[in-house]
Amino acid sequence: MSKNANGEGSIYKRVRDGKPVRYEGAISYLDETGQTKRHTVYGRTRQDVRDKLKQARERLEAGGPVKDATRTVGDWLAYWRVTTLAASDRKESTRDLYGNLSRRHLEAAPFGAIRLDRLKPSDVEALVLSMRSKTKGEPPRRALSDSTIRQTYTVLRSALDGAVRDGLLARNPAASVKRPGVERREARHLDAADVTRVLQAAADSRYHSALVLIASTGLRKGEALALSWDRVDLAAGTLKVTATLGRVGNRLVITEPKTARSRRTVPLSPAVVAMLRKHKAAQAAERLRAANQWQDSGLVFTTELGGAVDPRNLLRVIEVAAKAAGVTDVGVHTLRHSAAVAWLERGVHIKAVADLLGHSSIAITGDVYGHTSDTTARAAVDGLTEALGL
Repeated sequence: MSKNANGEGSIYKRVRDGKPVRYEGAISYLDETGQTKRHTVYGRTRQDVRDKLKQARERLEAGGPVKDATRTVGDWLAYWRVTTLAASDRKESTRDLYGNLSRRHLEAAPFGAIRLDRLKPSDVEALVLSMRSKTKGEPPRRALSDSTIRQTYTVLRSALDGAVRDGLLARNPAASVKRPGVERREARHLDAADVTRVLQAAADSRYHSALVLIASTGLRKGEALALSWDRVDLAAGTLKVTATLGRVGNRLVITEPKTARSRRTVPLSPAVVAMLRKHKAAQAAERLRAANQWQDSGLVFTTELGGAVDPRNLLRVIEVAAKAAGVTDVGVHTLRHSAAVAWLERGVHIKAVADLLGHSSIAITGDVYGHTSDTTARAAVDGLTEALGL
């Protein structure tokens, strides 16, 4: 084997049946995470390989991809979506969300038409600005929320990490772009009187019991709709949250909760236990009427034939009830928010509230619900003044 020229990297001659077949060369480099990567090139002659290695080194020094990436950003995202994303251990609903965001906001032109190896941080910044400027309706209003823009950025950054991993990019252009922020907004909540009026207006709905359970325990709607009878202990007055129900495409899917803290035991008041006993008896009668058409899902809240309830049906019920009660801007999640605020204003410790809600940390609880009403603030000040003897 002839000696390699200084600085040209490792070049080897491959031989088959005693005859040279091709030359092979390789260089090592550090990717943006500090991990050592190896790039290999091939050629018919030593000079071919030497030229390719030189080109690869020049690209790395310039911050570009180590090898040609003639595919577009859209091409790569479409490939990443059906390979890396599909094979990931993310929840099915998350994979579905990421795939939809990629198709709607990233893969199409003009952004998706940019060559992958020519994508710059400024292109990513321009994408964020364009998403913020999109409008719809009359009068015009923003078409995309801060949360959607942030999630889209997360999808892009994850996909470009895959391109770096596969050697198509030397570094991730999105990594040097600040993640889009989300404006902090206080969670919409109702006082106890308004919650009562809404629940009373929904009294004739088959999903009234589900709404009462959410309002009294702070469950997420997906947790309530995934609740099965074997997770409810009416004698002890508790339920266990071990699953959540959501829509993936045109299917309803029950999965594990997003975080470990979401798996929790929630106490039930005597009034709610009595309501659930009555609901269980009504469901048993409904099952007899349905006979062999009944789907034995084991769920607490079901359709007329025992199947899982579409979360959109719950939303329709509460919207109609809220309108009848004269209360505006109410969704199912408003009941959860209202429960959290009511607990805090009644002096329940924030750690206990976080546990009841299944938050991963009290920081989340404090950030979303850490405000106080004027009445609570006044009572706190007056109480301290009295204690000080002023």
